[in-house]
Amino acid sequence: MKGMAVVALAVSALVGCIACSGCKSLEFVPVDYTPQTGGDWEVSTPAAEGLDPTLVDVFYSEATYLPTLYGLLVVKNGKLIAEKYFNEGSIGQLSGRQSTTKSFTSACVGLAFQEGYLSSVDQKMMDFFPEYADSITDPRKNDITIRHLLQMRGGYPDEERESNYLRRLFYEQPWPPRMVQHLADFPLSSDPGAQFRYSNLSSHLLAVIVARACSAHLDSFAQKHLFGPMGAELGEWGRDADGYNIGCIEIYVRARDMAKFGLMYLNDGEFRGTRLLPAEWVEASLQRYSEGINRSGWFPWESKYANFSDVGYGYQWWSSRAGDHWFDYAAGHGGNLVVLLDDHDMVIVTTADPLYDAPAGEGWEYEGAIVSTVGRFIKSLPGE
Repeated sequence: MKGMAVVALAVSALVGCIACSGCKSLEFVPVDYTPQTGGDWEVSTPAAEGLDPTLVDVFYSEATYLPTLYGLLVVKNGKLIAEKYFNEGSIGQLSGRQSTTKSFTSACVGLAFQEGYLSSVDQKMMDFFPEYADSITDPRKNDITIRHLLQMRGGYPDEERESNYLRRLFYEQPWPPRMVQHLADFPLSSDPGAQFRYSNLSSHLLAVIVARACSAHLDSFAQKHLFGPMGAELGEWGRDADGYNIGCIEIYVRARDMAKFGLMYLNDGEFRGTRLLPAEWVEASLQRYSEGINRSGWFPWESKYANFSDVGYGYQWWSSRAGDHWFDYAAGHGGNLVVLLDDHDMVIVTTADPLYDAPAGEGWEYEGAIVSTVGRFIKSLPGE
């Protein structure tokens, strides 16, 4: 643990450096980020796609200073223009991507609507959990809808910041946890629809709703309707004690396949000419239903890692601004990111150590360093 503390101090110093203008104290490290050849991506170069290579050079140089970064990919104009793996990362690595899982779960909700298994985002949550009807003591829970859960506005507590709900959800029981029961016993912190609260339980309930509506495990449903058509590989997807894939964490996906997922959203639900999601679903998913989340003190990196500012939330997707550029992104603890930069027709993917064993404070330092580095790169891009 002493070694991790030393690294954490180094990362903290690095974050302070990369948050400043110019990063002049970091020695430039040349990096060969030429994409690896492979049949699943058309590769190109930054210059060929109209991007100043020196900006990418600096981006990848800074990435070498990030001790928990696994992979860094940049896609522009639908082509893979930069790819490099660091530390324990590799092109075939299947590692836990933490809360990026939530954005994949959101896609599965959209697929369930497309396939006719769900009819409206205003369907009531409790319609899918009749066995808990007699356990509900707060009548407001009968008003929670799929829409509320997607927006993190169902009223359930933010488990990471309110009391011991996170421990109760995941840790006060043998793994895998029994999670669905908490829809009844977790008290609401606000009226449904009233406030944003980051609720892992809400994301998991969405996964269970899809599984019950489709009468299929979520991983097999996603493989058939999402990963398979993209030519992507879905690795593990952890399950709870009841056998449901966990909707908030524990998806294992390769970096290149995260980029495919991002490209599909960037192209309004189409992947290389094949429509996978309705354009209307993608548009609704990337709306900002909650604004100013960082200004309310939600983010641990609010003061240190200001390169992602003006944070908002859609249907299990975040949105932010870096400099003059607005972007949407899936985000997982440790610095696992899928960033959609529409004004540059660009997808940025970072994969990173999911930090299962790092103390919380150190974990935010590692994650913040990666977030700040990505934000600095986005800021450096010219306006369109």
